[in-house]
Amino acid sequence: MPQLFWKFFRVIWLTLAVSVAIIILIVKFLQAAPFEREMAAERRALVSNLAANVLVTDGEDAAMHFARASEETLPLGLTISKVTDATACAQKDTADTRFVQKDGACYRVSVPNLTSFSVKDLAPLIPWFTILVSSTLSAGALARYLVRPVVHLRDGLSALAHGRFDVRIGNKMGGRKDEVTALAHDFDSTAARLEELQQAQQRLFHDVSHELRSPLSRLQAVVGVLRQSPTKLSAMLDRIDREVERLDELVGEVLTLARLTARSTSPLKTQTLDIIELLNEILGDAAFEAEAKDISITSDVDGVFRAEVEGELIYRALENVLRNAVKYTAEHSHISVLCEPMTDLLKICVTDQGPGVKRDELERIFQPFSRGSDAMPKGGYGLGLAITRQAIERHGGRVYASLPANGGLAITLEIPRRATKHALSIRRD
Repeated sequence: MPQLFWKFFRVIWLTLAVSVAIIILIVKFLQAAPFEREMAAERRALVSNLAANVLVTDGEDAAMHFARASEETLPLGLTISKVTDATACAQKDTADTRFVQKDGACYRVSVPNLTSFSVKDLAPLIPWFTILVSSTLSAGALARYLVRPVVHLRDGLSALAHGRFDVRIGNKMGGRKDEVTALAHDFDSTAARLEELQQAQQRLFHDVSHELRSPLSRLQAVVGVLRQSPTKLSAMLDRIDREVERLDELVGEVLTLARLTARSTSPLKTQTLDIIELLNEILGDAAFEAEAKDISITSDVDGVFRAEVEGELIYRALENVLRNAVKYTAEHSHISVLCEPMTDLLKICVTDQGPGVKRDELERIFQPFSRGSDAMPKGGYGLGLAITRQAIERHGGRVYASLPANGGLAITLEIPRRATKHALSIRRD
C-alpha cells in the first residue's frame, strides 16, 4: 500500500490516541468528570421532585422522613418547610425551590446549589478543547508536510515553463520516502530528459550548420575559380555537381532523422515482409561494394522471419549498419552477419574488423553527427546509426553496440515481429 497513506493513517491515529490520553490525564488531575455540574443539577431536581411527590401523596411526616433519609444517604441540602404566606404557592418554581400545596397549607421544598465556580467546572469543555488543539496541530503538521514539496514542485514547473531545464528538486525533499518524493524524482528525470533534448537540438543545429557550410564554401570557391578562369567551366561544373549531390544527401538524411525523431501521429505504413529476405538483398549490394576493398562479407543468411513493419524504415536501418561496417572495416578483412530468429523477435548482429570505438563511446555513436574519436573521416555525416536507432525503436525494437573480444565493432538490431503497444503509444503522442 502507498507510503503516503500509512503516514496519514499514523498521524490521524496518533492524534486520536493522544487526544484520548490527554482527556484522561486532565480529568484525573482535576478529579472531575465531564458534565459533573449538569449531573449535580439533575440530582437536585430529582430529589426535589421526589420530595414534592411524597409530600403530596403521603403527607408532611412522610416527606420529612424522606428528607432526613435523603440527607443521610446523599446530602444535598434538601429542606421542607411550611410557609405562613398562603399566596406563596402561587409563585413560580425555580431551579432550587418548589412550592407545594397540601391540605390547605403551603410548603417550600428547597435543594439549594451549594457549589461555587471552580476549575472543575471546565470539565465539560475538556474533550472539545483537547480535540480542537490536537486536530489543529495534526492538521498543521499534515499541511506543512504536503505544502512544502508542492511549493518545490511549483517552483520547478515554473522554471521549466521559463526554459530552465537545469532545475532539480529531488534533493529538497529532506530524506522523505513516499509518493511525493517519487514524484519529485520523476520531475528531475523529466527535467534531465528535456535538458538533454534541448542540448541535442542545439548540437544538431550546430552540426547541421557546420556540415552545410563546408560544401557551400567549396561552391563559393568554385564560383571564384570560374570568375578568374572561365575556361575551366567543364571541370568546375563537375565539382558543382558533386557538391550539390553531397548537399542533397545531407538534407535527405537530416529530413529522415527529423521525421523519425518527431514521432509524428501518422501511423506506420506497415506491410508483411520477410526481413531475412530483405537483409539478403542488402547483403548482395554490400558485397559488391566490399569487393572493391577486398573485403569479404556474409552474402546469404538462411531462414524466414515475416513481420509487420514499415519496409522503407527497416531497409534504411539495415543498409546504414552494413554500409557503415563496409566503410570502417579494415581492408582484406571480413564482415560477419548473424541472424537469430525467435518467436516474436529477430536479432541481427553485424560485426566488422575496423578500429572500433572506445567503450564510453558505445552510446554516443548513435547520436547525430557523432563518430568514434578514433574513426578516420571516410565520407558521410554521422547520421546513419542515428537513423537506424530511430527507425528500429519506432517499431518497438532496440539497437546497441558492443566491442568483440578480437576487436572491431558489433552492432546488434532487435526487430519485433510487430510493433509493440509501447511503440504505438509513443507514435500517437
